Amino acid sequence: MTDTIEIIMHFAFYYPLFMAYVWMIGALYYRFHWETVEGDDVEHPKPLASYPPVSILLPCYNEGELVEETIGCLFEQTYPNFEVIAINDGSSDNTGELLNQLEKQYPNLRVVHLATNQGKATAMNAGAMLSKNEFLIGIDGDAILDAHAVHWLMSHFTSGSARVGAVTGNPRIRNRTTLLGKIQVGEFSSIIGMIKRAQRIYGRVFTVSGVVVAFRRTALQRIGYWSTDMVTEDIDVSWRLQLDHWDVRYEPNALCWILMPETLKGLWRQRVRWAQGGMEVFKRYFSQLFSWRKRRMWMVALEYLVSVIWSYTAATIIVLWVLGKFVELPQHLYIQTIVPGWNGVILGITCLCQFAVSLAIDSRYDKGLGRYYYWMIWYPLIYWMINTFTIVYAVPKALAKKDGQLATWKSPDRGVQSR
Repeated sequence: MTDTIEIIMHFAFYYPLFMAYVWMIGALYYRFHWETVEGDDVEHPKPLASYPPVSILLPCYNEGELVEETIGCLFEQTYPNFEVIAINDGSSDNTGELLNQLEKQYPNLRVVHLATNQGKATAMNAGAMLSKNEFLIGIDGDAILDAHAVHWLMSHFTSGSARVGAVTGNPRIRNRTTLLGKIQVGEFSSIIGMIKRAQRIYGRVFTVSGVVVAFRRTALQRIGYWSTDMVTEDIDVSWRLQLDHWDVRYEPNALCWILMPETLKGLWRQRVRWAQGGMEVFKRYFSQLFSWRKRRMWMVALEYLVSVIWSYTAATIIVLWVLGKFVELPQHLYIQTIVPGWNGVILGITCLCQFAVSLAIDSRYDKGLGRYYYWMIWYPLIYWMINTFTIVYAVPKALAKKDGQLATWKSPDRGVQSR
């Protein structure tokens, strides 16, 4: 193997290995430093110093099958002072009719109808304009919010620093009947939850979870609310808040049960959108990172950029290996095999350690997580490949996209709808 190929192969191997230990160490530190509170748990949060009014914004697009359940669960919140503003974003199904019926049933529900589908960001902006409250919570129209979630999210605003601009919750997978569903249960703990904990240790998070997140209106006003031309409005608002020096926190007790794709086609479309949205945000705000005052964003930006480079590296290795089976390549480009050797064993053991640590941390919020540990052996094979090629596919789309194009949404693949 030539020096060039050897360097590429070493980078492809050592980067995920290094990041796995960064995430594990960071998550464990977060768990024992910030997450452990004596006598406090998900079902028994301590009373807050105050209970300021909250507006829960519920953007809906073709949610006719699920919105009634979602709103019903919202009005089971233990937080005493809130309203719900549902925004029907030009739905083509019976969402509008159902919302009008529910408005008569729940006095604290307000409904607004947009004539055409204008995207989640536009819907959130419309809901925010209707609210007179300082604190806004956004959830998706197909999500189920835990009864104590608003209480946990608001605990950061009522007892924390005045610089807290947003608090992101802990999304958990509802549909777990298929292989893809089971793997995503582990992914949301070992990848998404673990990364958020680790990123909080070095001060900035890449993104809030748009499916469950609370905002301070003052912070949103300073940055101009949600951008309507970004594919992922949650990544965009996270970066703009933090570039404006607002603190974005993670609250693992604020549980929200969500539906995820359980087909390869649906998963591909979702991950392409995530990958494209990440690059759109990086492209737009990259120039601001050169300011010393924005230095706390450097680690998050560097982690993202290197992950993109790693994806292209991994894809290049696979392509060269396949080509080498059919055509004669120059010696410096020839890859004999990608079948893991001793290094693959080390990486596999590390992945299993990462999954074990994350499932142990999250088991206090999601009971019975241990039974999904077995299914995580499939994660590197399925998800690393999907995430690698979605990034390779989506990055050029993001770089070529013109600013100002309205980002509308489509009904996602919600998998087999079972808890």
